[in-house]
Amino acid sequence: MEWDQINYFQTVAKAQHITRAAEQLSISQPALSRSIAKLEDELGVQLFDRKGRNIYLNRYGKIFLNHVEQAIQQIEIGKQEIWDEIHPDNGTVSLSFLPSLGMSVIPKILSHYQIEHPNVKFQLNQASNRQIVEQLKSRKVDLALITLFHNDKEVICEPLLTEELFLIVSIDHPLAVNNEIDLNIIKDQPFISFKDVNELQTIINQLCQKAGFSPKVVFEGEDIGTVSGLVGAKLGVSLVPDTQVLDRSKIKLIRVNNPICKRDIGIAWLKDGYSSPVVERFKEFVQHLVKTK
Repeated sequence: MEWDQINYFQTVAKAQHITRAAEQLSISQPALSRSIAKLEDELGVQLFDRKGRNIYLNRYGKIFLNHVEQAIQQIEIGKQEIWDEIHPDNGTVSLSFLPSLGMSVIPKILSHYQIEHPNVKFQLNQASNRQIVEQLKSRKVDLALITLFHNDKEVICEPLLTEELFLIVSIDHPLAVNNEIDLNIIKDQPFISFKDVNELQTIINQLCQKAGFSPKVVFEGEDIGTVSGLVGAKLGVSLVPDTQVLDRSKIKLIRVNNPICKRDIGIAWLKDGYSSPVVERFKEFVQHLVKTK
């Protein structure tokens, strides 16, 4: 059963006249008659009673017309819902991001955007880099802010901003007297790392390797807040970006001179995925906002 058949049937049912219906549909009368006959064959029942040139909807036709009109109404509702979702002024953007970006970066971006586009809605998700890439590939989210440290060819990731990573130690740790250090100074220190699911640990491992050592991991945390809490409790040292979750009454941030410690954050989307007008406008806004800051 094809959409044209449904549309043709509804028009004929309302006109109850093949010639007038054909004129309304801008098709030939024989073509319309064949379409209705084919529909009746598929359903296994006549939908119209015919008397000369006039046709009349019978009780089977009335039953079918009722369901056809309900289906068409639902399709129209679906079309409107989709339009509302993608409309650049009041659509919805599904955005996933690293938990560490939820304290400052994401609120700043969204607050700026809402000033210009107050009716746009956001579905926000926090996850690890790996999880976010999978969310993009499964089309669960439209856009994401992730580290550039990934190699999935299905995902496009354009550079957005760079976050410096600082050595953090407890406030009364012997290294706390320093404002700057070389990373290899902590080669013998107990290290608070992140679980492997967190891309930050991969970056840290590479930085320590550049400095000529492997970190002596004593604890693994899932997020920056947990890791910094363990550091504040004098259980070890770590490398983290400067975020609002850090309790500066218990830890000291120390800049690392060698190697340069940083992570690059990018805005990512599915390479071959559909990008709605509202998503495209938000993506362009984010890229422009960060470049002008």
